[in-house]
Amino acid sequence: MAQLTLDRIDFDIIRLLQKNARLSNKQIAAAVRLAPSTCHERIKNLQTSGVFRGAHADIDLRAVGLTLEALFFIELAKHERTVVDRFLNETESIPEVRRAFLVSGRYDLIVQVAVKDIEHLRNLAFDRFTSQPVVVKIETSIVFDSRAGAELPLPLEGTQPARNSARSQKARRR
Repeated sequence: MAQLTLDRIDFDIIRLLQKNARLSNKQIAAAVRLAPSTCHERIKNLQTSGVFRGAHADIDLRAVGLTLEALFFIELAKHERTVVDRFLNETESIPEVRRAFLVSGRYDLIVQVAVKDIEHLRNLAFDRFTSQPVVVKIETSIVFDSRAGAELPLPLEGTQPARNSARSQKARRR
C-alpha cells in the first residue's frame, strides 16, 4: 500500500464517511467543496492506501435474534507467535465472534460474542474455546449495555497535540 499524506479535505471526507458511509460521492463533494470527480479520486486514494478498510452496516442484534452479548477473557498456555496467530484466526472464523483483542495483562485475549441465549453462550464456550488445548482459562462476563463512538478523534492537518499545562493555556490566551 502506498503511503498517503492526508490533508484537511481528506480528514473532512473521513469524518463524513465515519458518520454515514452511505453518503453519495455527490453529497461528500458538496460538503467538502470539491468537484465530484476530484472527490471520487480522493476517496479512491483513501481506499487504495488502506485508510478505508471497508464500510459496515450497524446491526441491531436483537432484531436478528441475538439477545445476549458477552466477553470471554481467555488465558493461553503458549505465547508462541504461530500458536497465538492460529488461535486468533480460528477465533475470527467463529460466526458468533464480533471482535477479538490480543491484549496485555492478566489475560491474553478478550473476545466479544453475540449469541441467542445463555445456552448458546454455554455451548459456544465449551465447544469452541475451552475444548482448545491452548486455552488454560476462560472467564465470561455478560454485557448488560454497550455504547460505541462512531467517530475517531482525527487530527487536523498541520496541528500539534494539545498541551494541558497552565503555561501553554496562558500562552494561548495572549
